[in-house]
Amino acid sequence: MEDMALHRAHMRAALRQARLAADEDEVPVGAAIYRDGHLIAQAHNQVEQLKDATAHAEMIALTQAAAAVGDWRLTDAVLYVTKEPCPMCAGAIVLARLPLVIWGLTDPLRGGAVSRFQILQSDALNHRTEFIADVLAEECAALVQQFFTTRRRNP
Repeated sequence: MEDMALHRAHMRAALRQARLAADEDEVPVGAAIYRDGHLIAQAHNQVEQLKDATAHAEMIALTQAAAAVGDWRLTDAVLYVTKEPCPMCAGAIVLARLPLVIWGLTDPLRGGAVSRFQILQSDALNHRTEFIADVLAEECAALVQQFFTTRRRNP
């Protein structure tokens, strides 16, 4: 139970980042990476701002975390992200050797972690990443739904 309270608290950092993305008219996904209980990276989607298809919250946060620890291997870090990672991000998570990813909103249509593709647990890869889904799922879902409702009304 104590772990879930900590996971919810850390997910709130990712939610703050997701709100920044929404404020910048980006798909509201945020990420936060913790190591030994300390926040070492946080980011939000910046695809539109940077004109870069790879500028997902997870990718930016992974780069920041690697710089913070001085190694691309993040074997003792935990990634919190507001939406299930896409295939690109899930692949990067495995390559970075993250032991655990925790997300809010599961994405059955495009999820690369476990939903559409099962990259985090693939036997074809050299690392498996554990996951916990649906932490603060309602808050994460509401943010995404509100963003796309507004976007449909104001194209």
